[in-house]
Amino acid sequence: MIGDDLRRYYEQGRERERLTCSGGTLELVRTQELLQRYLPSPPADILDVGGGPGVYAAWLARAGYRVHLVDPLPLHVEQAAAAAAAQPDHPFTAAAGDARHLDELDASYDATLLFGPLYHLTERAERIAALEEAWRVLRPGGLALVVAISRFASLLDGLRQGILGDSEAAQVIERTLRDGQHRNPGLERHPGWFTTSFFHQPAELATEVAESGLILETLIGIEGPGEFVGNGWDDPQQRPHILRAAQLVEHEVSLLGASAHLLAVARKSR
Repeated sequence: MIGDDLRRYYEQGRERERLTCSGGTLELVRTQELLQRYLPSPPADILDVGGGPGVYAAWLARAGYRVHLVDPLPLHVEQAAAAAAAQPDHPFTAAAGDARHLDELDASYDATLLFGPLYHLTERAERIAALEEAWRVLRPGGLALVVAISRFASLLDGLRQGILGDSEAAQVIERTLRDGQHRNPGLERHPGWFTTSFFHQPAELATEVAESGLILETLIGIEGPGEFVGNGWDDPQQRPHILRAAQLVEHEVSLLGASAHLLAVARKSR
């Protein structure tokens, strides 16, 4: 259900803190802003597919939503269950699951979140299968919020970090730009480099969402271009400006790829 390279990467345990420290906070702040904008009002039933250690699930449960999280990694399910237990007045549930073959019933949720599966399903047919499953479990008119990594994220991050002169990094980046297939050449040598993934062109994400039967409403650049300028979100004085820049150009087609993450907002037909 999950490859050895993905398992070894995530079993480092980084994911639980990633969104709450350093540059990851921008992704968290902007995603929460967009969730508040697009989700139906609580209480509503939300399926968090590939929800990792439960950062968003816990936050949504505190907001009054009924949330069920599924993730293929046992460590993440354990961490999510612990996060739910830590807020007994606002619980949510967590279980092992595969985005391509969900155990949930047809038309059982008001919204589905796919904030990770499309990164790691490197074959197009598998990504379509995950999107079709998101469609299946939605009630008529239900909302799907689907996140992908931008094709240009590693190039822009490599430019900001000044590692384009490293031949190994350059090879990884050039391959990602060429076909979207991102590979870590060796977790032992580069434990902080991202693992096996597919990085989308904005138009590719739109096409895949539409092919699944979901009706695409809009594409949004989550972090905007400011993440890759100077010290990015790590500079507290720049944070209001980075956030405002992301908001100003979030729908600008010519700048979508300058965000590290893309959000597709889609619905199931009524």
